[in-house]
Amino acid sequence: MVQCPECTSQRLWKDGVRKTLQGDVQRYLCRDCGLRFSNSPLKEDSRQEISRSSSIGSTCQIGATPKAHGLVKNLVKVEPLKEGPAGATKTDIKTIKGLIVQYAYWLEKEGYYKDSAYLKMIRVLAKRGANLLNPEDVKTVIAKQPWKNGTKMLAVHAYDIIAKILNIEWTKPKYVQEETLPFIPEEKELDQLIAACKSRRMATYLQTLKETFADPSEALRLRWTDTSGNVITINSPVKRHNPRRLKVSNKLIAMLNALPKTSELIFPVKYRSIAACFMNVRRRAAHNLQNPRLRKISLTTFRHWGATITYHYTRDILLVQKLLGHKHIQNTMKYTQLVHFEGDEFDVATATSIEEAKELLATGFDYVTEKNGIMLFRRPKRFSV
Repeated sequence: MVQCPECTSQRLWKDGVRKTLQGDVQRYLCRDCGLRFSNSPLKEDSRQEISRSSSIGSTCQIGATPKAHGLVKNLVKVEPLKEGPAGATKTDIKTIKGLIVQYAYWLEKEGYYKDSAYLKMIRVLAKRGANLLNPEDVKTVIAKQPWKNGTKMLAVHAYDIIAKILNIEWTKPKYVQEETLPFIPEEKELDQLIAACKSRRMATYLQTLKETFADPSEALRLRWTDTSGNVITINSPVKRHNPRRLKVSNKLIAMLNALPKTSELIFPVKYRSIAACFMNVRRRAAHNLQNPRLRKISLTTFRHWGATITYHYTRDILLVQKLLGHKHIQNTMKYTQLVHFEGDEFDVATATSIEEAKELLATGFDYVTEKNGIMLFRRPKRFSV
């Protein structure tokens, strides 16, 4: 078993291969101390720590001896650490890459999802040239990005974790998230996108989003065991959502049953893949139907539409909160913008006694008014049984 020569830890990442005259040599990166070394029997001095500023310059080859300097491909360019805030050059963090490895391990230890948005954001900042050991440089890179304030706030929170890990004192920039109302399409436009899908799985996925109001990631986590009759149970909600059971149509159940059961997941695909497929469907449908509004529909728009139309017909904000799985009612309020839906139709009924009125209320009718001793009720046809 390979172990770190510095701390004897066996928690290692494979980190590429060294090309030498004697052949390929496997590189390793220690997840505990940040040391990168080669499992090479050639020379003991071929194993060098990353970015030891006293012995390695910004142009030397990582992990190579002086004799092999011109023979080894440089995998990571290490810049000399600049003097920064106290704690910014902690010795157990050697390179940006090593820092990201330790950051990922910290997120895993603290219970974050493996595909945490924080980890993705840190990788984006590093890719765009931010020196993660220098908070002022990170603030400059964030400020220059053409992002909305909400995305910049995410970047600030993500880097704040690194600052805590390294004991870096920094002043967080203040960004105020813009309040924007979600785009709400017409139902026929959602149906047009579903009909434009050439993939049966993609069409079923979009129909699932439409009927369950689920977050796109929640729908991808659905398992075959989460379906029972006409009920779908969301047992793996995203963070800050509650698990819930939702009744769906016979149409969706038939679409689900037509899919191949080759995995325990109903939709065994990555989010990035299905998002790219959806963009192709959206672009093709918008072009064929000459409707530019379709380009404004995203995967989360199905959820926004469901929340808005449910509140439009029921005026029950608690019902909307339950369907969306929100833990806090404040998160539900922004989805309840009132829009005008064309073609609103209602079933109308009358009652002349208390017993008749109770029967109508039990079947979903709402009391409207009373004229000449006759009580008037109505119910949206969408919710007719």
